[in-house]
Amino acid sequence: MDMQAKAGVKQERADFYRRISGHNLTPLWEVLGALVPKSPRTPVAPALWRYAEVREQVMEAGRLITAEEAERRVLILENPAMRGNSSITQSLYAGLQLIMPGEVAPAHRHTQSALRLVLDGEGAYTAVDGERTTMRRGDFIITPSWTWHDHGNLGTEPVVWLDGLDIPTLRFFDAGFAEHGSEATQQTSRPEGDALARYGHNMLPVDLKQEAADPTKVFVYPFSQTKEALEGIARTAPDPHFGHKLRYVNPATGASPMPTIGAFAQLLPAGFETAPYRSTDATVYVCLEGEASAQVGDETYTFGPNDVFVVPSWHTLTLKAGEQTILFSFSDRPMQQAIGLWREEKMQ
Repeated sequence: MDMQAKAGVKQERADFYRRISGHNLTPLWEVLGALVPKSPRTPVAPALWRYAEVREQVMEAGRLITAEEAERRVLILENPAMRGNSSITQSLYAGLQLIMPGEVAPAHRHTQSALRLVLDGEGAYTAVDGERTTMRRGDFIITPSWTWHDHGNLGTEPVVWLDGLDIPTLRFFDAGFAEHGSEATQQTSRPEGDALARYGHNMLPVDLKQEAADPTKVFVYPFSQTKEALEGIARTAPDPHFGHKLRYVNPATGASPMPTIGAFAQLLPAGFETAPYRSTDATVYVCLEGEASAQVGDETYTFGPNDVFVVPSWHTLTLKAGEQTILFSFSDRPMQQAIGLWREEKMQ
């Protein structure tokens, strides 16, 4: 076909596309490569938030608006390639929440599942469906879908934690509901530690029945226990791709604590460097102890305690620890695994 004929065909097609657009139609062949790519083409970008650099902005928010006015005083960690979407990955939200001494973040519930990772300060608590837990640094706390929860600070210093929710996922499904409590603080019906005693010691109530997709009855995973477990397995040789890595589970089922969000803890021995690894679940990492560096695709970050970074889907990750380092991470892996989409690649 000569150049003139090609130009004629191109113009004829353009005219056709313009006409069918008026009927809300689009030709698949023009967008097929983007819709069905050979490998993931994520809009998510690698990014790092240094806690030392953003803490002042978090504290300034505490001077500008009360927890009661805001309902939840949070600065959202927005992925730099997706500003305005209130998300850190395609499926997950993350933010830094602040509660000042004497404040209460009032009781509410919602269909979004949430996790809290305590970063800074002491004296706060979270209450979930009638039980309070004192929030200590590194504790992993969850508020499962449609459970009443509120937060309060009975101490003398500000407390900051990382929130992780499946907000973008529920937004995709148009399945979000929320309800405010009749009182700011819910009445407790069980003593602190009750859920952990009933479900968190390799024993379960004799009449408990749970499906694999049900959220865990254990809503706090103390960092002291996490660290003890990691240091216990660190007496053996590290996995070349992960160091020493464990996943949090619902002790009644062995499944993820929440059906939409998976959470992990990882110890890297001093001087250890992981072999390159990638997976389809974009993952949010938080440094709890130590100092290390992460190569994410073509980007390299150094990080320390309370720093947050995100690894997009199918981006190669290599971690290198200076001193012994402990990381917490969360992703949408349980959702991907449930529908048979999750994939990983371990490279040498």
